[in-house]
Amino acid sequence: MPKRIDKVNELIKHTIAEIIERELSLKAGVFVTVAKVDTTADLRYTRVFVSIFPEKEIDYAIKSLGKEAYRIQGSLNKKLSMKPLPRIEFKIDLTESKADEIEKLLKEI
Repeated sequence: MPKRIDKVNELIKHTIAEIIERELSLKAGVFVTVAKVDTTADLRYTRVFVSIFPEKEIDYAIKSLGKEAYRIQGSLNKKLSMKPLPRIEFKIDLTESKADEIEKLLKEI
């Protein structure tokens, strides 16, 4: 991956994490972490992979992020001074839960 895209991904990751932490109001006990950001080479679209704890609140958190996506996008646009500004889309990062499943299977062996 080119260095520029890596830098853009890192910048977007930190900015969105800050926006979620400071501007998004989730119910108590629900934690959303930005795990990974993947921006297209033309900087038009960004997939934001989030991990959610506890796992039973995944549906609630994704619905909340979906409802607030426009506001999060607006805050991102104000904070970043790059052109073009990528359009964000939220996806669930299941890496942790899959790693837990693999670990359980390995312990059983």
